[in-house]
Amino acid sequence: MAEAITVSGPISGTDKTLTFETGRFAPNSMGAVVASIGNTKVLTTANAAKSVREGMDFFPLTVDVEERAYAAGKIPGSFFRREGRPTEDAILTCRLTDRPLRPSFPEGFRHETQVVTTVLGADQSNPHDVLSINAASAALMISGIPFDGPLGTVRLAYSQEGEWIPHPTFEESETGTFEIVIAGRELEDGDVAVMMVEAGGSENAFYYYDDGAKKVTEEVLGDALQACKVWIKESIALQRQLVASVIATHGAIEPMSWTPVLDYTPEIFDAVEKIGAKAMAPAVTIANKGDRNQAVDAVADDCIAQLCGDGGEFPGQNKMVKEAVRSLMKKMVRRRVLDEGVRIDGRAPGDLREVSAETGVLGSAHGSALFQRGETQVMSVLTMAMPRMNQMIDSLSPNDTKRYLHHYNMPPWANGETGRVGSPKRREIGHGALAARAVLPTIPNQEDFAYTLRLVSEVMASNGSTSMGSVCASSLSLMDAGVPVRSHVSGIAMGLIYEDGKYVTLTDILGAEDAMGDMDFKVAGTEDAITALQLDTKIDGIPADVLSAALAQARVARLQILEVMNECLPATRDEIAETAPKISTIYIPMDKIGEVIGPKGKVINTIQQETGADIAVDDDGARGIVTIGAVEAWRMEEAKTAILNIVDPPKAELEKEYDGRVVNITKFGAFVNILPGRDGLLHISKMGGGKRINSVDDVLELGQVVKVKVEEIDDKGKVSLMLSEELDIPEGATSGSGGGGGGDRGGREERAPRRERSEDRGNDRGGDKSAPASDVVEVSFEDSFDAELAGELGDLGPKSERPAADRDGGNRRGGGGNGNGGARRRHR
Repeated sequence: MAEAITVSGPISGTDKTLTFETGRFAPNSMGAVVASIGNTKVLTTANAAKSVREGMDFFPLTVDVEERAYAAGKIPGSFFRREGRPTEDAILTCRLTDRPLRPSFPEGFRHETQVVTTVLGADQSNPHDVLSINAASAALMISGIPFDGPLGTVRLAYSQEGEWIPHPTFEESETGTFEIVIAGRELEDGDVAVMMVEAGGSENAFYYYDDGAKKVTEEVLGDALQACKVWIKESIALQRQLVASVIATHGAIEPMSWTPVLDYTPEIFDAVEKIGAKAMAPAVTIANKGDRNQAVDAVADDCIAQLCGDGGEFPGQNKMVKEAVRSLMKKMVRRRVLDEGVRIDGRAPGDLREVSAETGVLGSAHGSALFQRGETQVMSVLTMAMPRMNQMIDSLSPNDTKRYLHHYNMPPWANGETGRVGSPKRREIGHGALAARAVLPTIPNQEDFAYTLRLVSEVMASNGSTSMGSVCASSLSLMDAGVPVRSHVSGIAMGLIYEDGKYVTLTDILGAEDAMGDMDFKVAGTEDAITALQLDTKIDGIPADVLSAALAQARVARLQILEVMNECLPATRDEIAETAPKISTIYIPMDKIGEVIGPKGKVINTIQQETGADIAVDDDGARGIVTIGAVEAWRMEEAKTAILNIVDPPKAELEKEYDGRVVNITKFGAFVNILPGRDGLLHISKMGGGKRINSVDDVLELGQVVKVKVEEIDDKGKVSLMLSEELDIPEGATSGSGGGGGGDRGGREERAPRRERSEDRGNDRGGDKSAPASDVVEVSFEDSFDAELAGELGDLGPKSERPAADRDGGNRRGGGGNGNGGARRRHR
């Protein structure tokens, strides 16, 4: 095994170290570097094909990110228990890595090139995406592949105290208000030119602003573009040190052999310009995209006919002539902007196209809006659901759920073209993530607004910045649904043309200006704070002061768009959309969760069946969280009342009458539910209206409704009931008279004292009432038990006149002949 070459350097302002290593892993790759911060570690390889594939008319660069579950000590959650298609996080990291790399290859390089990052370690503290960019640059630097590097990249988090934290942990990003990823290259004069920016506000940013945190404005972002240079230079210096160590150990790095592939020769371009310039001049002034494309195609057809037809100067070179026509159009568009300050559609550099907005475009949707800026048209539709619909995330990050989902679709017909329709591509994933990042900071968290939210942005027509159109349409859709967002969010795409040291920033770029310009710069935010930012360049980089000026120019356009949005819908609707579920959240003690759910879910299922509401029970480790949802508000309220009555049952009132339902029958009485979560005992002695009831089952049945009155509530809250109306007692259900319950025993005759009753029984047996008292003591276990039971449950009613043998099922001792069924014994 070859000896590894390792270089490390401290990250200024932190206690962390950035490390690059090569030579130990992937020895067959042209370039392979392991980069690490903490225990987060990535292996990035760079390889290029030895020859150009025939007919290749573009640079085939592919960037892949392979997330390995073992890196975070996890087993994949899929059915197959192995990694499958890339996660959304992996796709976004691919795009983040690709964007600064692509413009750093020389023009005409068409060899298929592949950069692959494999995540080896994820310590759940340090993200791996910025490491992927730094490692990719380092791997290309030692590969011999033509690459104009090195590039340095850093993530900065803006703390609530107003400081930029380099290479923040996940926690530092979450507790901050904003984070930004910046990639750049070092210029000869030591300055840093910015090549890529990706930024967005944190989920709780506006909560932190409420607590006094400094808002992220254009000026604050300008500071970040200056502050980032320190850490970008540190990464670049460390990569150069790695290259020097490789050369010192193994000798000079051999550059790969390649030949530039030209789209056309200078001679073809000169001929096209001579023939087509006059016809192209009016074509580049046509504002309508379709008409303009048709006019340009006509110029191309004419040039091909003259140069490639019979007797033409370049026979068979149709493709080169067509590419030359496209370059001619690009040249004329750019010169017109630089020299005259006039764009394709006649606007000045800072002008915004016509903007319109409409809400409630889909009656069945929870929220919907249509936003149009020029020929770009986007419809966003919001769906709200119970928290159980939160998306589960199976990735290497510590975040395992997502409650706000934003999906972006742009079918080929949005450009008037044909093409594949199906699963989203990387572009759709990236644009949806950018729109989500822009809107998310204004959405209340799930504690304040329990819903799971899914926004779908459908691009209806495309001619420049559909992602920013999605931001505007989505903000309107949220307000249309009644989501209590902080304010509207608007977005705008900016462009740039740079030639001969002159920079011209363009507001609200067209699709053609995006393709022919040097920068795509998108910024979104509210009236007083930035929520998202994305920048890509096609040149070597852009000075920070030029970007700061572009931010200020973008703000003017954003505020103009906000005016239109506020005129359409100035504030969130007062009520949730009629078609949306109404959701309420109740927090209950942990020990009450079991009561709400019931055995095998019996209680909660019963409530759902009776009310038609959807109920979910969860906990956060300290308290139970019950979420109730239903389209009809009254169903939600009924379910909410039922659950609150379980958690805190209402108190019964003494002497008050209730319509109760029999919920349990025992030998000594029936338990009657008189209030939600509150039962009382109707004793058997109070059911017969003065007569002794043989069995409770004879007069009551489960589920029967009876009118009862609260007779007594003891100090433990136990409720004793009496009847308010006499029961319909079947014949044979009673045995003699004896009276019912009540304060005066319901009119029942007072039983004689035990001694008198004993003497009466003696007289009945023929004894002499005047005879002296015997020294025999009579003890009754039955009377003792009855007395104990009466002390706990109240009056037991009159004794049955039936023989004890009938009541006890016969003499348990095999017969006793004393008429007491063996229940009484005599002791001296």
